[in-house]
Amino acid sequence: MLSLPAWKCPEWTFNASLVNTSSPEFTEEWQKRIRELQGAIMVASCVQMLVGFSGLIGFLMRFIGPLTITPTITLVALPLFDSAGDSAGVHWGVAATTIFLIVLFSQYLKNVGIPVPVYGGKKCHTSKFHLFQVFPVLLALCLSWLLCFVLTITNALPTAPTAYGHLSRTDTKGNVLSQAPWFRFPYPGQWGVPTISLAGVFGIIAGVISSMVESVGDYYACARLVGAPPPPRHAVNRGIGIEGLGCLLAGAWGTGNGTTSYSENIGALGITRVRPTPGSHPRPKAGVKPLRPPGIP
Repeated sequence: MLSLPAWKCPEWTFNASLVNTSSPEFTEEWQKRIRELQGAIMVASCVQMLVGFSGLIGFLMRFIGPLTITPTITLVALPLFDSAGDSAGVHWGVAATTIFLIVLFSQYLKNVGIPVPVYGGKKCHTSKFHLFQVFPVLLALCLSWLLCFVLTITNALPTAPTAYGHLSRTDTKGNVLSQAPWFRFPYPGQWGVPTISLAGVFGIIAGVISSMVESVGDYYACARLVGAPPPPRHAVNRGIGIEGLGCLLAGAWGTGNGTTSYSENIGALGITRVRPTPGSHPRPKAGVKPLRPPGIP
């Protein structure tokens, strides 16, 4: 939607490095685009809630199978190649190292247990914790960042902003953290009153339709990975309806995007093998509780 001529970024007629882009006139440039997205997302989310809570998606499931889900997920994922290529192209060596570590931890070291002290039965003992199986992506990212940090402090990475590999330095965006407020509470309409246009609404509705088809496939794939029975139609209806409600709230709060199930998260279940088992429900709850306070802003 933002690629339409009406929403193209303004052309620079002078040196961009000499302009204060946080001034009010530049702030309005991106806020009016957010408001346009807000209105389109909120209207499209109402369509998704109608499809879900009315049971229409359950009726249409007879026409949704592998032949429709597979190309839909493929088409949804294809645009991600540009972003992945641009990000990895900052420094292909660091990107290759991260990929290598993820594969190493998730596929070859997944059965290696790390002895950790455990207290139980009124005594201390050691137990094996499969660290590489549970946190392969997190470990790979931390080690890759540590590598970039070492290359930064040794000036192995270039300091010139236009040089290849400069963005791999860990000190390029330190001012973002220092300038960010300690606490920030979002609220509906924080960017102004949402605007609605026909082109924006139909553009987001097209994305909502493909998202619903993808979500149906995600539900069944997730159930198969965790060993649960296939979800019944009424559960799928509720899932699609709740996703629409999440999109409505996201649009009202001005996030600029909707909420939906994501195929990559389903794939993460297969990599990490972290899934609910009998008696394991307190574990996710205990893990989520400390993440709530910093996630509120």
